[in-house]
Amino acid sequence: MNEKILKLMERGSKILGSKYALLGGAMTWISESNLTSALSNAGLFGVLASGSMDGSLLENEIIKTKSKTDKNFGVNIIVMNPKLHDLIDVCGQKKVSHIILAGGLPGKDIIDKIHSYGIQVIAFAPALAIAKRLFKQGIDALIIEGNEAGGHVGPLSTIILIQDILLNLKEYPIFVAGGILRGEIVASLLQLGAAGCQLGTVFACCKESIAHENFKKVYFKASGRNAVLPVQLDKKFNIAPVRALENIGTEEFIEKQREVLIKFHNGDVTMDNGKLSLEHFWAGSLRRAVQEGDVDKGSLMSGQIVELIKNERSIEEIKNTILREASDFLDRMYN
Repeated sequence: MNEKILKLMERGSKILGSKYALLGGAMTWISESNLTSALSNAGLFGVLASGSMDGSLLENEIIKTKSKTDKNFGVNIIVMNPKLHDLIDVCGQKKVSHIILAGGLPGKDIIDKIHSYGIQVIAFAPALAIAKRLFKQGIDALIIEGNEAGGHVGPLSTIILIQDILLNLKEYPIFVAGGILRGEIVASLLQLGAAGCQLGTVFACCKESIAHENFKKVYFKASGRNAVLPVQLDKKFNIAPVRALENIGTEEFIEKQREVLIKFHNGDVTMDNGKLSLEHFWAGSLRRAVQEGDVDKGSLMSGQIVELIKNERSIEEIKNTILREASDFLDRMYN
């Protein structure tokens, strides 16, 4: 392998404590102990998705992950989770190396609490001003994720975030996510100053993923055009957009959103509680698809990069292909 790619990854690898500066995206019900440990064992950085777990469930999943790997891995925690502090405490008690905060903007008190356990903090930012504020508050690294990605996404594409945030904050460690698969893209982003990259969809349907066979088969047949964002029924009730393959479940989410909006306008639920109920809907719907193989009504969260994923490969195969493509690209650039 070309040593240039390892050299370019040094900054990100040092932060993650992994050989390669490549993170697995946190996917609820998919990024569990098996996939997380397999990614870390392959020299990448696995990320455990806590989703809507409580402290007890997360503790058990961390214990299972640690029994399968002695390498670093992170835990993704949703900021809006009402049990946020409990989940942080569990990570601290179980000596997790990194926490990735998603689904909201953490306050400095949250960042400080995580640091008090000796845990590194990685967060997401959708705009330059927010990225600057998060680094000022003390985060250790940032992920910018374009809306080509699967699952919860922001409003802007990866290429816009690269120009808005990455190129303006080169002094800080920033990982790039959203629509990334080929090694040439990884190498190019590293050359632009990225600390590394995060990939999700390709690992959702890899051999080590516990996702149901039906789930994976749909991925292999899908077009990037099938990975859509839900319709937002009320601009005043800003839902967190979730990119997924279109199916009956997509229509059911619209109905669920309509139910929540009626309750909100009637004063039966607060906006925060309404949004949380929609999060629980997604989590349950995703579980049906991933665990039970219900690809009609279950949520099929997927990035647009599904266009390029046509068969089931192992993590090792995916990793080696990316590194080979990146190395060949750099050879062509410098020779």
